[in-house]
Amino acid sequence: MDFLTFKRFISTEVLIVFYYAGALFLPVAIWFLMHWLIEKNQLFNSTYSKGKELLWNSLNSQQRSRFIFFFVLMFFFMELFWRMLFEFLIAYMQMRDALLHIQL
Repeated sequence: MDFLTFKRFISTEVLIVFYYAGALFLPVAIWFLMHWLIEKNQLFNSTYSKGKELLWNSLNSQQRSRFIFFFVLMFFFMELFWRMLFEFLIAYMQMRDALLHIQL
């Protein structure tokens, strides 16, 4: 019951599980959800195909490779931010535990 009243915090192990779930499972799940929406919904399908066609036809091969590189780089930065967020949360928990042990 202490967990529900916020007298006890989430443990570091739970944060690590959520980190891996978000870092590995979430991008894959979003990818499959996007493809499922494109296949099942005509509005998403037509918007995606026309947007993709317009974008790829307006770029030459060098610009296309830069475009893909930019989005891959942004994906890695998002993963880095996700990691730093969880490292901050884990460090916070460790500092809190250390301060509580000093008081006792």
